[in-house]
Amino acid sequence: MGNSIKMVDLHGQYLKIKDEVDQAIQDVIADSAFINGKQVGAFAGELADYLGVKYVVPCANGTDALQIAYQALDLRPGDEVLMPAFNYVASAEAAVLLGLKPVFVDVWEDSFNINENLIEAQITPATKAIVVVHLFGQPANMEPILEIARQYGLKVIEDNAQSLGSVYQFSNGETKLTGTMGELNTYSFFPTKNLGCFGDGGAISTNDQDLAQKATMISRHGQGQKYSYERIGCNSRLDTLQAAILSVKLKNLDNYLQSRIDAGHRYNQLLGNLTKVVRPSENSWAKHTYNQYVIRLEKRDQIKELLKTAGVPSMIYYPSPIHLQKAYDYLGYKVGDFPAAEKLCNEVLALPVHTEITLQEQEYVISSLIQSINSL
Repeated sequence: MGNSIKMVDLHGQYLKIKDEVDQAIQDVIADSAFINGKQVGAFAGELADYLGVKYVVPCANGTDALQIAYQALDLRPGDEVLMPAFNYVASAEAAVLLGLKPVFVDVWEDSFNINENLIEAQITPATKAIVVVHLFGQPANMEPILEIARQYGLKVIEDNAQSLGSVYQFSNGETKLTGTMGELNTYSFFPTKNLGCFGDGGAISTNDQDLAQKATMISRHGQGQKYSYERIGCNSRLDTLQAAILSVKLKNLDNYLQSRIDAGHRYNQLLGNLTKVVRPSENSWAKHTYNQYVIRLEKRDQIKELLKTAGVPSMIYYPSPIHLQKAYDYLGYKVGDFPAAEKLCNEVLALPVHTEITLQEQEYVISSLIQSINSL
């Protein structure tokens, strides 16, 4: 059993939609419009409809999407951007490349997301924006964050790379999909995401026409019209083949999400009352879509090796917080500045979860996990 378990089963997912995907690819080849073909605009419209937003601007990847969002908001060198301390590096990296200053905010241990109660303490006159990352499929607590942003005149960028299709509920009962509440919202279509293509891909969404036009222009070398450069831009395009594949997969997204949710709930049940494992939280105001199933436990590294021996793959997202990475030494942070993020980096372990995982595979994962814990 162990040898057959995959962290992600992209091939199994493909086989279920093979005919439709293959035909979509053949249609692109027949047209031979590999850059900015009609499928790119079609996918952008379909995703906008799914999200319930006015505009979607496709681009090459999720990191570019963040950079384009910063540029479209007219952020300038020296401006400060708040972001969670426990996170993938992209939000900080894209900011630094533009001369912006990442300012980290500690996170909740249970949800892994930015701790909204700690945001105001980090705001200075130089603060211009907040990047809210919905990590692992779990929505951050948007309502108070949006209120803080309104009070201080800050822009909100939702990094929705890992949580497309997740739902946030406001205190009045209103619900919105993550990635629809900020001024600009970014997405990655890396193959392992909730909606993944067969390579790299990304997008930006917004309800603001001016921001959509800016983002589009920036992604095309800053061109308004061909060879007329109105802004400093970059070259970031979603290629036509990936757009065609994404259109097929978008039709199946709700089924993919339900498969992930079911798998997450099965893991919760299989873990039972095991007190040595802290399972992912499910907040009352959020619909978790389990892009990753991330547990917390002591002796994480030893258990990871024991699982590997049993044929169970696992991943550590993330082994070190950004503020302690060598590239970000210049920001002046030190050990102890963000205790929750630092603790999580020593405890988190992602178990296999994907659209094709079976109950039998999950039972083997959890039995192997329990055996590993009990052996230490």
